[in-house]
Amino acid sequence: MRTRRSVRPARALSGLLLAAAVALTGCGAGGDSGDAPSSMKDAAAAPGEADGAKADAKEGTGTTASGARPGAASGAGSAPKFPVDHVIRTATLTVQVKEVSKALDTARTATENAGGYIGDETTTRDVDSTEQTRVVLRVPVEKYDDVLTALQGTGRLMERTAKAQDVGDQVVDVDSRVASQRASVARVRALMDRAAKLTDVVALEGELSRREADLEALLARQASLKDRTSMATVTLTLTGTPVEKAAEDDDPGFLDALAGGWHALVTTLRWAAVAIGAVLPFAVPALVILLVWRRLLRGRPGTGPGESAGD
Repeated sequence: MRTRRSVRPARALSGLLLAAAVALTGCGAGGDSGDAPSSMKDAAAAPGEADGAKADAKEGTGTTASGARPGAASGAGSAPKFPVDHVIRTATLTVQVKEVSKALDTARTATENAGGYIGDETTTRDVDSTEQTRVVLRVPVEKYDDVLTALQGTGRLMERTAKAQDVGDQVVDVDSRVASQRASVARVRALMDRAAKLTDVVALEGELSRREADLEALLARQASLKDRTSMATVTLTLTGTPVEKAAEDDDPGFLDALAGGWHALVTTLRWAAVAIGAVLPFAVPALVILLVWRRLLRGRPGTGPGESAGD
């Protein structure tokens, strides 16, 4: 009997302690909910690293391992997906062709059949009437080698340069940052829904605008990387064959003789005009001196027109 009485007070004391702990826990939770606006402001000002880790875990741990985009669902029991190559491929070709327009049509057809498009086109002509066309082609990476082979076959290959840049690390980093930033924006929006004070709403709106701007910048970079890795860039320069001048005939014809005679006549007249112009300044004074001299001779005695030298 004594043993039973000693056990009952111990059980009663344990129940009392458990009830007190539950009450204290409820009071602590109530205090946290009452201070919700201030905690929301702190969370909006500087998100903790724990939240970022939770967001990464929530989006999926396979992002950094495989490079796949977050949110991609994989069926249970399906085979694992291997990461695709994140490589930026560029090439530069210079081809000498007989007809630039015909070769350009061939290049355009090969690009369109491969599922690509022409990004830029420039045509020039030099002093020797040699036509040159520079065109930028965007083709899927799967058809990259086939298009290069087709373009080289349009004429004589003068120069070729091919480059491959691996940007897998950048793709994985941007994808991870996009996922974290989306989770951050979602948290701020949730805090705005729970905010009660106007000051908290204003602060959260400013923070939301900043985070959405950062998210848009990351999305733009993600789209650029996707475009550059999925579509290869080929810069093609088509140069026409220089036109050889026909050898001139050594035997002159009637038109050649007529042109030569006319040229000689014009040259003679020009030199005659030059000679006259050079002598004219001296001819005028000489003529004046001659007239004066003749007048003086007429005025001397014994030299009249009716007198002879014997008289």
